[in-house]
Amino acid sequence: MIDKIALLLTIIGGLNWGLIGIFQLDAVAWLFGGQGSILSRVIYTLVALGAIWCISLLFRPEPRDR
Repeated sequence: MIDKIALLLTIIGGLNWGLIGIFQLDAVAWLFGGQGSILSRVIYTLVALGAIWCISLLFRPEPRDR
């Protein structure tokens, strides 16, 4: 379950970076009151923690089919 939450947070972060790159729109800041608001900073931190967790997915052994 943690893997799926981390992946979802990382996808949200990637989409937000895509919006910043293409449209210069920070959706998290726009939705939650600017980059400096507490809620935006919590979202950014959760996305970063999700990305850090996803690093562990690279080093896990692949499950074998039975």
